[in-house]
Amino acid sequence: MLPNDIKTYNKQFEYEPVVENAQKLKKYGRFLVVGMGGSHLAADLIRIWHPEIDLLIWSDYGLPKLAEKDFKDRLIILSSYSGNTEEVADAFAVAKAKKLPVAVVAARGKLLTLAQKNKIPFVAIPDMKIQPRMETPRILKGTLALMGEKLLLAEAKLLVSSLHPLREEYRGKELARKLYGSTPVIYTSNQNGAVAYNWKIKFNETGKIPAFYNVVPELNHNEMTGFDAKAKTTGISRNFHFVFLKDGDDDRRITKRMNVLEKLYRDRGFKTEVVLLQGKTRIGKIFNALNLADWAAYHTAKMYGVDPEQVPMVEEFKKLIAR
Repeated sequence: MLPNDIKTYNKQFEYEPVVENAQKLKKYGRFLVVGMGGSHLAADLIRIWHPEIDLLIWSDYGLPKLAEKDFKDRLIILSSYSGNTEEVADAFAVAKAKKLPVAVVAARGKLLTLAQKNKIPFVAIPDMKIQPRMETPRILKGTLALMGEKLLLAEAKLLVSSLHPLREEYRGKELARKLYGSTPVIYTSNQNGAVAYNWKIKFNETGKIPAFYNVVPELNHNEMTGFDAKAKTTGISRNFHFVFLKDGDDDRRITKRMNVLEKLYRDRGFKTEVVLLQGKTRIGKIFNALNLADWAAYHTAKMYGVDPEQVPMVEEFKKLIAR
């Protein structure tokens, strides 16, 4: 099922979210999205797509310890594809006890039931029985609908025709081949940090391999010194393979830093790859990059002979903590 989900990724942007109990949803200018794993990735992307939006993201139990004034006129959007995420359900209970405004994005489960019972605004995205990380476009559109962002919804819909998933498979397969046997470390600019984080997640969940990410310029002040390979440290760092996600819209100083760092790593014998973000719009660049990562992670899984879709360790963990 997963390769078909990747091939038809652009079709998800055809989805038209419907806000139920919309009469109880007033216009908000500030938002807090609560979600775990694949259910908060859409909010991460909205924040780098339009950083001027007052959007906080919380991935933990309860709610962040904000001052009372910071909750004022802020809609709390509870995002859980399964509708049963423990941390998000806990946030619902805390928000309800504090009488804070909430809304829900889910495909099924307890959160949808609670939203219906309490007559709060919600978007029930289609339950396609796939992993949340593959549902990012629909979750993104459901979140935008609750935020009242009609113009952004219209812009996102254009990706139906501007994204071409089949064209990315070859590049993804080639990247997987180059990374085979190594641990990917994804580097990018701060403005594309959520893209790099998504890449890491896809290699973790789909490829079933360790992967890490960081952003420039922060990593120039710490992480890179850990790879100043010397005779006694080479053995513990040589297995990393660095992928630089470069964007023509990055600050020229960031571009220079990435170019210099790439050279320093190559001079020290490390493997590096450069991936240029492609697309005519900001949102186009973001989702082209994610589609490429899906293909790279999928072919990574195939090369290692592992299941690219299911996440058995997550399910095992859930059962153990439920005891």
